Amino acid sequence: MLARHMPRWFTLVLAVVGGYLTDLGFPDVGIWLLAIAGVGMLFLATMRDAPAWNFLIGLVWGLTFFLVHIRWAQYAVGDVPWVALSVMEALFVALSMLAWTYVRRVPVITRRAGLQAIAFALVFVAGELARSAVPFGGFPWGRLAFSQSESPIGRLAWLGGMPLVSLVAAVCAALLALAVGALGRFNLLRAGSCALVAVAAIGVGLAVPLATQAESGTLQVGAVQGNVATPGLDAFNHRREVLNNHVAGTYALLDLVAPGDLDLVVWPENGTDIDPQVDADAATAIDDAAQAVGAPLLIGSQEFPETGGRYNVSLLWEPGVGVVGRYAKQHPAPFAEYIPIRSLVRPFSSAVDLVTNDMIAGTEVGIVNLDSPRLGRVVKIGDAICFEVAYDALVQDAVAAGAEMLVIPTNNASFGPTNESTQQLAMSRLRAIETGRTTIQISTVGVSAVIAPNGVLLEQTGLFTAEQMVSPVALRTSLTPAVRAGEWPARTVLAAATLLTAAGVVVSIRSRRRTGQDAASSAGAAKKAAAKKAAARA
Repeated sequence: MLARHMPRWFTLVLAVVGGYLTDLGFPDVGIWLLAIAGVGMLFLATMRDAPAWNFLIGLVWGLTFFLVHIRWAQYAVGDVPWVALSVMEALFVALSMLAWTYVRRVPVITRRAGLQAIAFALVFVAGELARSAVPFGGFPWGRLAFSQSESPIGRLAWLGGMPLVSLVAAVCAALLALAVGALGRFNLLRAGSCALVAVAAIGVGLAVPLATQAESGTLQVGAVQGNVATPGLDAFNHRREVLNNHVAGTYALLDLVAPGDLDLVVWPENGTDIDPQVDADAATAIDDAAQAVGAPLLIGSQEFPETGGRYNVSLLWEPGVGVVGRYAKQHPAPFAEYIPIRSLVRPFSSAVDLVTNDMIAGTEVGIVNLDSPRLGRVVKIGDAICFEVAYDALVQDAVAAGAEMLVIPTNNASFGPTNESTQQLAMSRLRAIETGRTTIQISTVGVSAVIAPNGVLLEQTGLFTAEQMVSPVALRTSLTPAVRAGEWPARTVLAAATLLTAAGVVVSIRSRRRTGQDAASSAGAAKKAAAKKAAARA
């Protein structure tokens, strides 16, 4: 293949350009085909049969991608945590490309372009899944699937969740790379067939049936984006002001609806960092607002148990009653909401001291039960707080437990005017498709949105604005194939990639032994020949 004859310096250039292009496939630029092109460049750059070199190529690609993609981490907590996280994530890409080098040595894969594309995709996605789980619960940000919210491939989330979306996108990337390589050798037939299969794979998602109609009634939901005075980590130094902003936003809903018209009002994560369960003034302000609109409020708050630590919670506040439902965040973000190995990392960055009270993980599935008088029954609301939207199992478990709609309360104030919020919105859109549920992402500062079960944006707010949304929410109870499958798509990918890697390593060991035996045989034959010659001369 043409790629095998590329100079090493050129493959490094491919890795840098590919990593950068992949980021452009995500919001805010959001040209999803560029993400596929960027991964295709990684495929081309790693065609040399050199494990250590391909490890380096994967590392360079990963560093380029993550340093740009999570630049918002630099804005929030500084250079050292941003670089450290980028290096950690890039190492998973590097290890994937190391594995890919061995997988490609399996004879049946070496001979068939189609199998190369599938095998590369399996190894690449396995790397995504690994870094989404470890260390400290993983960090799924930047999965290839999350670039495909507006792509036909994104619709495949309904069938197999994020693993399937990433897998098909990576297969397409490899096929297009193979087409480019074939063009370089003037093999027009192979180039055309690879490109045609890639286009067909991209388009197959259009055949996925994404229903949006209500199956169990409709809720009229209001959402309040209260805004903060100052972006960045200092945004919540004035907690009472933030609470008042969301209370004022709740009253502002009355400019859009009459009292009693709403079934539920949702606030973002940290809508009040003052726990209304222990602060009488906060309780009064929240209850007055709830009674004014005539609807329960689902509010983001903090709880501080006497045993220490804190919980990040969504509290369902019934007017005149108080808290009647609760969900505590199950997956606090390591090094952001709690600091593991604090004493070890402090010498590298004082940013760890910004977290003075570690967050505790909740243990219950993300369900809040809303008693709806109008529907005459209890409606189960799925709740995934902030970064939890990036974790497959947390969202799927809520829907499998009966969630009829999803709420993603989030606080993006710490990330300022970066694209963190729109990256998160792309995830929420894919979760809507994956679960077949209307999804509301509600942020303190934006971007907030109402998303139909087919991923279409019905309403959207700006960034760092005070806005309100009112929308009818179609409630749904049927389970998509992705939710029914649960973790099996991910397990299948990991198992297949592991088996392929093991097979590649075995092939390499056997090949090395044969080479050693052949060398020994050649050396023995040379010795015998030399001995014969010496004997003849004697």
